[in-house]
Amino acid sequence: MTTGRAGVALAAAILLLAGWRPSSAQAPPARPLQPSFRTGIDVVSLNITVTTPDQQFVTDLDERDFQVYEDGVQQQISFFTRSQLPIALSLLLDTSASMDDKMTTAQNAAIGFARRLRAEDLAQVVDFDSRVTILQGFTNDGASLEKAIRGTAAGGSTSMYNAIYIALNEMKKLRAQSAEDIRRRAIVVLSDGEDTSSLLPFEEVLELAKRAETVVYTIGIRSRDQGGTRGFREAEFVLKQLAHETGGRSFFPTSVEELPTIYTLIASELSSQYTVGYTSKNPRRDGGWRRVVVRTTRPNVITRTKQGYYAPSP
Repeated sequence: MTTGRAGVALAAAILLLAGWRPSSAQAPPARPLQPSFRTGIDVVSLNITVTTPDQQFVTDLDERDFQVYEDGVQQQISFFTRSQLPIALSLLLDTSASMDDKMTTAQNAAIGFARRLRAEDLAQVVDFDSRVTILQGFTNDGASLEKAIRGTAAGGSTSMYNAIYIALNEMKKLRAQSAEDIRRRAIVVLSDGEDTSSLLPFEEVLELAKRAETVVYTIGIRSRDQGGTRGFREAEFVLKQLAHETGGRSFFPTSVEELPTIYTLIASELSSQYTVGYTSKNPRRDGGWRRVVVRTTRPNVITRTKQGYYAPSP
């Protein structure tokens, strides 16, 4: 696997050759932004979802109810909020040819999701088939988001990995100048099939996702006759891994009519999360992977967050 700056440069070149193109509709945010959640250079931030076994959100916990462990060592929490922070959201829509008979329903569901965003939230719309196009850059203008979603049309193959890579890098450009600019960052990927045309490998995209402070939610629409196919199994693995490693959730509806409910669940989760920050007790700046586990003192609840992070490099 190619890593470091050379890897990023190579990946960018590959994507340009693959046909990635930003849209002229891309608009910058109304004010300049800086990196998300930087109260200190080595602060580790976690967005945490807590649910009951029947998937009801638990939103009444306090800081003292959480225990954070890094590589088995309990950490001291230095930042905590259960407030609904502003959101930066990237909506990725599969517009490959196989989506043709699903496009109208998928568009309506995505528009319904976008309409739930608040004035302080930002969202962008990215479509992917053989190419990846940013149809609308980050904005809080609901009409522009709806227009971009309505402008999608089916055709071509599926380059999902390229699209996720681009969306993650677009997220990195959102920078917070102050505590008021801190945002929960999320990508929601909708696809109906396995990746067939990306030039980037899944392993490289997964590594970038693990390094990003962005949760990935994945929706894989599967027809009933796809359940036992090799392509389905591979796509399911990929979508589950992306969600699991970043603290998100994966969904596999068998009908496009289930999309409005799924988007509603994702929106509700984003508004029900806790944000916890800590400074690691491990002083080594070795760039190594550190496993994170979050527990609560509340019995019979389930916590979900990203699986870990990479330590700062020397």
